[in-house]
Amino acid sequence: MQNLGWWFLNDVVWIKVNPLPNFKGTRLTNAHETLLWCAKSPQAKYTFNYEAMKVFNEGKQLRSDWYLPLCQGSERIKDASGKTLHPTQKPTSLLYRIILASTNVGDLIIDPFFGTGTTGVVAKQLGRHFIGIEKDKKYVSFAQKRIDSVSPIPLESLEITQKKQPLSIPFGALLENNLLSAGTVLTDARKKFKATVRADGSVQTDSGFIGSIHQAAVHVHKSSDNNGWTFWHIQDKKGNLHTLDSLRQQLLSKTLD
Repeated sequence: MQNLGWWFLNDVVWIKVNPLPNFKGTRLTNAHETLLWCAKSPQAKYTFNYEAMKVFNEGKQLRSDWYLPLCQGSERIKDASGKTLHPTQKPTSLLYRIILASTNVGDLIIDPFFGTGTTGVVAKQLGRHFIGIEKDKKYVSFAQKRIDSVSPIPLESLEITQKKQPLSIPFGALLENNLLSAGTVLTDARKKFKATVRADGSVQTDSGFIGSIHQAAVHVHKSSDNNGWTFWHIQDKKGNLHTLDSLRQQLLSKTLD
């Protein structure tokens, strides 16, 4: 796969909590399988629903070792004689985790070894499209019955948890919303440096430098990582200093309301 240009994102170990014993006693019990998660290249875009899987895992980052049982009980498909139909039928729990982590609603999933259709069952549940390829007609028949019996989860319940991006409030918005006015003098916490707010949202320091609140903070303090929102302060009528960030939070709260 690497020779073909594929890029390995993770190798996931499915650790079977109920592995079948090696009855002959001639080798170790086969208690795990390896899943390879790959992208077409290091630059290829791919889906990883990180926040959703963190919620899924009770607030902890999902690891690459998955402890899941083998397909068993009523989930295990058997033929008319009561014999297990497919020797390696995968549990729906495994496909649920794979599909939830790496696809979005409406995506197309292709399973070239469809077997008894577990991929299709979970894909239909989770609102994904799928193509299954299988040459054994008996497997196809049972897969179709399984898929036909599945009811998709309502669309409103399929929304994936995403990381909430904070609203970006530009400095000029404080002027637009009358939280600040041109001509206001800003100072640092120690009142060592001063800058005057200009109508276009820039500020001018006492030394004549003109730039954004961040550029001005860097200029006067000779530091490359000064944040203008927390560096610059305004003074109220009582002489108390407040950061520009406190004004931003006021506007943010107003915006969210």
